[in-house]
Amino acid sequence: MDLRPFITPSDPECFRLRAREELEACRVALGEILEVSREPRTEENTLRPLNELFTELGELSRVVGLTRNVNPSPEIRETAEECEGQIAAFRTELVLHRPLYDAISACDDDAMDACAKRMLEHLLRDFRRSGVDRDDEARARLEKLRAELVVLSQEFSRNIIGDVRTIELEDVAELDGLPQDFVRRHTSGEDGKIVISTDYPDYNPFMTYARDGRRREELYRAFRSRAHPRNLAVLEKILEKRHELSTLLGYDHWADYATENKMIGSARAVDEFITRVSDCADERSREEYDVLLARKREDEPRATCVHDWEKRFYEERVRGERFRIDSREVRSYLQYDAVKKGILAVVSDLFAVEFVEVPDAERWHEDVEVLDLIEDGRVVGRVYLDMHPRCGKFKHAAMFPIVAGVRDRRAPTAALVCNFPNPREAEGPALLDHDDVVTLCHEFGHLLHHLFSRDHDWVEFSGTGVEWDFVEVPSQLFEEWAWDPDVLQHFAFHHETGEVIPVEVVERLRSGREFGQGLHVRQQMYYASLSLRCHDTRPDELDAEALQRELQNRFSRFRFVEGTHFLASFGHVDGYSALYYTYMWSLVIEKDLFAPFQSGGLMDAEMARRYRVSVLAPGGSMDARDLVQEFLGRQYEFEAFEKWLRSGLDVAARRSPGVPDYAPRTLAASGAARELQSSGENSRANPSSADSQDD
Repeated sequence: MDLRPFITPSDPECFRLRAREELEACRVALGEILEVSREPRTEENTLRPLNELFTELGELSRVVGLTRNVNPSPEIRETAEECEGQIAAFRTELVLHRPLYDAISACDDDAMDACAKRMLEHLLRDFRRSGVDRDDEARARLEKLRAELVVLSQEFSRNIIGDVRTIELEDVAELDGLPQDFVRRHTSGEDGKIVISTDYPDYNPFMTYARDGRRREELYRAFRSRAHPRNLAVLEKILEKRHELSTLLGYDHWADYATENKMIGSARAVDEFITRVSDCADERSREEYDVLLARKREDEPRATCVHDWEKRFYEERVRGERFRIDSREVRSYLQYDAVKKGILAVVSDLFAVEFVEVPDAERWHEDVEVLDLIEDGRVVGRVYLDMHPRCGKFKHAAMFPIVAGVRDRRAPTAALVCNFPNPREAEGPALLDHDDVVTLCHEFGHLLHHLFSRDHDWVEFSGTGVEWDFVEVPSQLFEEWAWDPDVLQHFAFHHETGEVIPVEVVERLRSGREFGQGLHVRQQMYYASLSLRCHDTRPDELDAEALQRELQNRFSRFRFVEGTHFLASFGHVDGYSALYYTYMWSLVIEKDLFAPFQSGGLMDAEMARRYRVSVLAPGGSMDARDLVQEFLGRQYEFEAFEKWLRSGLDVAARRSPGVPDYAPRTLAASGAARELQSSGENSRANPSSADSQDD
């Protein structure tokens, strides 16, 4: 497939015709596979042609999905939605095609190598999970349900993207506490209005720094009410149809169906995992909450709780006063352009590759940058960087795969889609919070996985083709680079003086890093439990709004805020369905994988090479457990995560010299699929195209 004219469509009709042509080519390929008359069915006459069909269909699906999320033209985005429905219908036709299943089942595997046999095994498993072996009536109903789910998923996503809410401030004094670059950006308009939106470049700094609690609450309520009430009705239909689909396939509920082919294996195991992690974080999260409450009482002596909209603000205060961390000071060293170039340089040094700008490459918006990945003097991949917010664009941060690498035939291509401040539009420097740097490293972790897992014959195993609940391991592992002094000194330069970030500042940043992790883990378990309960409960017995209230009050230390409607904008409940637990599951594994890097330093090229060869490059050609075994020499263990979490119990009690101790005395004594599957399991073909929910 020639992506150049397809990825930057000139008008909706051209895009529609091109997608139709590509889809028709896939239909022709299917016909050719079915027409094979030679016996027996073999790798050469059946599996490899089917692999080529999956390769073409996957690229078509991913380009169309990316277009729906990033193209600046509403008409083209709408056309992409239409095309997505047609592609999904063909995918459903494939997975329910009994003659195709019979042809695959008849394949003689005697002469196949291990990878081909694995491919055959996965194909047969996934076809059976689709319901291909059901009767005609059941297959017809399954086909209808999948088509309806695609439309509903599109609507759910579109409602979130389209509902950008704002609050309007009355006076510049209400920006007190915010960084000067933020203040300049919001007070330079000719109309004199000060408007704060729910987009991340506004929301995150405002909730962290703004001293005006009334305005923080107002913005929080707006943020947590996006896509309400429309998406509650859409979600109700999604859950009803998922439940019917899974029960038609013989499962008790969608959660059992969705977890069956993951590392964790069952919904019951997810529930047990959530309980174990929550219990592990219980004591630490209580102590951290007490610290926040004690700090709030310095401002409000009669305070009895810390509200959800106060969490970021008081965490920032505690880090500043206990660990002498001023995030605004750190922010002054993190210019967007320098950070981006620095992370590219770090990756280049670690893995002996080079990123080269392609200025004449076609792109869908003027802000998009195009880079070729060069290794051993040849182009081995391409990256599109779409890093700044705009109307109608995907609102979170994600790595969108476009082309999966196939040995000697296709170079991997992907887009990083984020929402960082735009230097072209900024009044002064476009500065990032350190959390933004962590996010960028996270997405680069996904990108490295996609780019380096490319030398496979079978597209099934390329890129992030591992089990879904392992996908976040490489992304969470690469987040560690955002905290390393040597790494930060590659790109953290003061925007006024040019001074490199002092090691002492980084060490203070690291010293306060762990504060709030217990609270964060409990909050994540709220999200994990919410996604699970939405999918293991009969829809006619589910009160989704009441459920979010109940689970937030059970798992999070911050009480549910009446009048908010989080589920309406919880994109993961659509994209991840019951599988939100995967972020923490992956973090458990990541903490174990990280240990070998700590001994030699994060810029140890030999360790990076071993990690690339053992974990990234194999992709899905091995089970995730075997990838870990290959790297560690043993299976992963929960103990590393537990030690990391419990080691922070004394973080709340630490303070820098000369800072008053306002913590309770008790503290002082205390020592985180492939294209074929996506039509039946999820609206998203790839889990790396969504990040963990913002707190």
